[in-house]
Amino acid sequence: MDEILLFDLFGVIARHQSPAGRERLVETAQAPAAPFWEAYWALRPPYDSGELTGPGYWRLVGEALGTRFGERETAALVEADIASWSAVDGEMVALIGELAASGRRIALLSNIPEELAVHYERHQPWLSHFRVRGLSCRIGLAKPAPGAYEWCLRALGAAPGEVLFVDDRQENVDAARALGIRGHLFTSPAALREALARPACGDGPEARP
Repeated sequence: MDEILLFDLFGVIARHQSPAGRERLVETAQAPAAPFWEAYWALRPPYDSGELTGPGYWRLVGEALGTRFGERETAALVEADIASWSAVDGEMVALIGELAASGRRIALLSNIPEELAVHYERHQPWLSHFRVRGLSCRIGLAKPAPGAYEWCLRALGAAPGEVLFVDDRQENVDAARALGIRGHLFTSPAALREALARPACGDGPEARP
């Protein structure tokens, strides 16, 4: 039986923020880049895990920067943030479609805030291929916390050794492996296709680079 494939979203199927998207965010905030990004990332975990809404997150970012974003500025920041994360890798989207068409069980585990999750659900129909979607804002857990992976295992009804997790961040792959889940550190669609073409044989980077 083929392994169940558990995919990360950003950096695997969707792209990371582009330079233009990052620049737009800084310009929208009207803040110096260095302190802006420090606040952006420091306050991101509770936003990703659903503890904060978009307006609540940007209120805290504004406070960290010594300013206050009004309603209009907050809406513009939410919009710019969504836009900065909205590009996808067409080759990976095609692979997801192929896997689904072949009957392969695929699932998703992503650190993602609610507004961005809604955007993807509205604009990316290929998300329907994932019968199990572990979105951090909905499950209240984010990688690399063990509970995020355990939530997916329960939802899939699978043992750890039956799942291959694909992520572009080594710490997330390591956290999955610590639970007995196989791991593939994503570098490119071609390398992933090559790994999937090989039979699974044990665990660790030598089996799934």
